[in-house]
Amino acid sequence: MSKSDSIVIIPTYNEKENIEKIIRAVFALEKVFHILVIDDGSPDGTAAIVKNLMQTEFGERLFLLERSGKLGLGTAYIAGFKWGIEHQYDYIFEMDADFSHNPADLPRLYAACAEEGYDLSIGSRYISGVNVVNWPIGRVLMSYFASMYVRWITGFKVHDTTAGFKCYKRRVLETIDLDAVRFKGYAFQIEMKFTAYKCGFRIKEVPVIFVNRVEGVSKMSGGIFSEAFWGVIRLRLDGWFKKYPKAKDN
Repeated sequence: MSKSDSIVIIPTYNEKENIEKIIRAVFALEKVFHILVIDDGSPDGTAAIVKNLMQTEFGERLFLLERSGKLGLGTAYIAGFKWGIEHQYDYIFEMDADFSHNPADLPRLYAACAEEGYDLSIGSRYISGVNVVNWPIGRVLMSYFASMYVRWITGFKVHDTTAGFKCYKRRVLETIDLDAVRFKGYAFQIEMKFTAYKCGFRIKEVPVIFVNRVEGVSKMSGGIFSEAFWGVIRLRLDGWFKKYPKAKDN
């Protein structure tokens, strides 16, 4: 069996144009990663493509969780985190299916945790300027100023607070009460980083270039941004009054 200490979680909904390509790109890396696809009942046959790859080529490295419908990005990742913990992976990654996150950056996120000793590494679009390709300027500004807004409200110093390209050490996810994570959409990414920070974990931003999807359709919506706007205020209140579990020494 192809052993790995790392699982890459990829949530999908209607990603038939991208899913096989992203799987092959991850598996082509020199470092061995495993992949867990979490599909929310894609009507376009995304899950069927994954099943075929599991049966014909990648049965020891590729795994699939199928859910009955669109239950939210946050709940997909929570399910994946629990699966990764149960299967004893030391490093658990978040990554999109649409190549906005470059698989070639996975080893850099891994190195920040496995070699440099950080507990959470973030593929950051804004740690070294604004590294976003092919996004409309309005969306770039919205994303950039959203992160500024989070820093202003919460005092949290991470530059790219909404980033969805990350590597967690397993102990981070074992420490956080995953069942108590409140948000399902855009704010989920903010909440997880903020909670890790409040628990005392060490965080590093690794500069990456974010490229807008070429194939498939974006799943972003106005409701997601609304959740993030009000959610950040709630996180600030939590930061004042909530008791967070503390990171234990390795």
